Amino acid sequence: MTETIDAPDRSAHVEDDLDDFPEGDESGGGRRYYAEILLMCFASLLLEVSYTRIVSFKLYYYYTFLVIGLSLLGLGTGGVIVAISRRLRRTPTDTVMTGGLLFAGLSVLVGFVVVARTPIDSLVIWDYGTRASVGNLVLLIVICLALFASFVAIGVMISTLFGRRARDVGRLYFADLLGAGLACASVVFLLLWIGPVTTILLAGLILSLTGLRLAWRRGLALRMAGMTLSGVLALGVLAPSLVPKVRADSTKAHHYESDLFSRWGAIFRVDAYEVSPDARLLLHDGMLGSAVHRWDGDPSTLGRFDRDPRRFPFATSGPTRDNVMIIGAAGGNEILASLHFGAEQIDAIELNPVTYSLVTDEFADYSGHLAENPKVNYVNGDGRSYLKRSSGDYDLIWYPAPDSYAATNAASSGAFVLSESYLYTTETIEESLAHLTPDGIVAAQFGEINFEAKPNRTTRYVSTARRALENIGVDDPGRHLIVITSPTEGPGALSTILVKREPFSDQEVADILASMDAVPGAVLRYAPGHPVEGETATIVATASPTELESWYASYPYDMRPISDNGPFFWHFTPFSTVLKHFGDPINPYDTEDSVGERVLLLLLAIAVLLGAVFLLLPFVTVRRIWSTLPRKGTSAVYFLALGMGFMFFEVSLIQRLVLFLGFPTYSLTVTLASILVSTGVGALLSERVADRAQRMVVPLLVALGVLTVFYLVGLPAITDALLGWPLAGRVLVALALLAPLGVCLGMFMPLGLRAVAAMTDHPREYVAWGWAVNGFASVTGAVLTTILGMMFGFDLVLVLAFVVYVGALMSLRALTGAAGAAA
Repeated sequence: MTETIDAPDRSAHVEDDLDDFPEGDESGGGRRYYAEILLMCFASLLLEVSYTRIVSFKLYYYYTFLVIGLSLLGLGTGGVIVAISRRLRRTPTDTVMTGGLLFAGLSVLVGFVVVARTPIDSLVIWDYGTRASVGNLVLLIVICLALFASFVAIGVMISTLFGRRARDVGRLYFADLLGAGLACASVVFLLLWIGPVTTILLAGLILSLTGLRLAWRRGLALRMAGMTLSGVLALGVLAPSLVPKVRADSTKAHHYESDLFSRWGAIFRVDAYEVSPDARLLLHDGMLGSAVHRWDGDPSTLGRFDRDPRRFPFATSGPTRDNVMIIGAAGGNEILASLHFGAEQIDAIELNPVTYSLVTDEFADYSGHLAENPKVNYVNGDGRSYLKRSSGDYDLIWYPAPDSYAATNAASSGAFVLSESYLYTTETIEESLAHLTPDGIVAAQFGEINFEAKPNRTTRYVSTARRALENIGVDDPGRHLIVITSPTEGPGALSTILVKREPFSDQEVADILASMDAVPGAVLRYAPGHPVEGETATIVATASPTELESWYASYPYDMRPISDNGPFFWHFTPFSTVLKHFGDPINPYDTEDSVGERVLLLLLAIAVLLGAVFLLLPFVTVRRIWSTLPRKGTSAVYFLALGMGFMFFEVSLIQRLVLFLGFPTYSLTVTLASILVSTGVGALLSERVADRAQRMVVPLLVALGVLTVFYLVGLPAITDALLGWPLAGRVLVALALLAPLGVCLGMFMPLGLRAVAAMTDHPREYVAWGWAVNGFASVTGAVLTTILGMMFGFDLVLVLAFVVYVGALMSLRALTGAAGAAA
């Protein structure tokens, strides 16, 4: 590196270096490729989000981190290939873009077929030392490679453009993020309209058509290849019945599509199966979800509920349960029970639009047109948000969840979190109690796999309810709780937890206990005045605070209450315990026990390993050039901080806006769209301050500090105050609140890339190095963010995001100083 060449001259040299090629301007020297980078990033994010749905169905919902990590890994690997491939660095830009776009479209097509049709039993992987374990681990790697390959060509093209168009990096970065933001704004609609499979093929078609446009003025062979590829992808988009079906994990209840009803949705796929003439079982992503029952519209035919545990919330002889809210109404079984027990007004809230459409449309005749009953208000929406905005009081607020993964699968629409549920937090129970009539009841029901050995769901809910009661000023929470279990048709038990704002009277307790005689196998676990020795529900409901804390510490699972700051209701096993027993086989019949945590830790290890192998190790091949790059340690800290900090901010804010926007999918897409588009605006604005980057350090530090404090303290107050606004208004408010953060974050990458490019005679390699390090941090950060949120809560993750960016700003000061000295 010489000290005599200034940064502008180097940028110009980078931009004009293609003039050495015979193709001259036709090689891409005069083309800016803004439209191409926008379209490829639009397709890339469509691909990423859609694959989270496919993987959630094919494997389990916590494997969606495979998609997040592998997509980032693929993009970063593309940058590394550019840095180490002398031949690629000498290839004209137009050739790189044409071939890259067509190869990307082909890799989407081939990758989907491999992912869809590869058979796997993911739970057998944990049977260490067996042939089946090794074989299924290999199959998982095959799936990973198919996903990974779909993003490599896109990474090659992005890195090529960033390296060769250093002076345009702000505009290119804006086009990149604008494309991703537009994809966020449209992906939920596409998932609902055409489903994730067709959306994946549509992403491939966009890539191939964009490549075909560039190929049109090149050789006939390239045009024919582009036309053939585009034709195949278009056929898949227009005729989805010809596309290979996705084969699910063999441990799923059913790993094939139902002839009765199958439909993909933005939350989960629903398959309906006829289990009897009077019941149709609904599977959510291949797992037990709910059921739709045959009904002729006559309430007198619903006598079966007299022997059903759904009778318990209606068992008191006092005021009737006239006004009922059901959160998680699913196929309507609790609606039927409410009608049988005399409810006059039922607000039934169902999150999944596919399930909602079954009750209102496809299975309307079968279910007796339940949604059209004058006593029923069947609503498609988020129950927690609906409750928060409701102005009425209810005699019963009911959370039916025989197997509640249905309520937790919001993450599988593309969220970067192992999202559990905001339906069972302390704040939700407090909100529910506030919406009760004086004698009203909150009822929650959970299926337990093995209640006698591990009543985790029930115990955690009782623990959380106790905390909520204490928060509203109740001195003796035990007087406000009743817990009963009853057998289910299969293994396990169904727990019913009843909670009142006012203490249960002796008569109410007697009425509920008497109603147990009508339910075969019903067992009391706790009631006021009726403690049951050794039952966890009794211990949590009646222990003194000191005794309870001691019991929490000694119990083998984490039963402490949860809050909106860490809404991981199903996270029962601490990560320290998971690590201690990582080498032990799992129970294949209890995927709830440590499997999600184990997979997260495994994916974190895989992310670190693959990131190091694909993103960092290849620089050994260009070690002579790499060794000459100045300030590599400082730049590594900088680009690591950008990748990690961006993930921390993004995930925390997605979590904070779930309740405000009313749908987890809305929170995901609105948050991502706002941050990505405004980050692009920040990248554009960075061009105006590129020559005074050092002076931007303090303003950026102050702005990020103020915004972090605002999101911690001010954002909840604003969202609570505006929760009653129409959805369109809430979306606009969310966009406006997030935009300033995006503008700030958007300045970092262009300023850093310009700084490192200006310090060396090898700007392409240095840009690729920064891109690779940033990709490594993003890959690991996608998983690490969730682990930290599960361990410490998302408030701390938000604070960590600011701390990480402070480190980035200190590094930026050093890098821009070095760049100025080099000039």
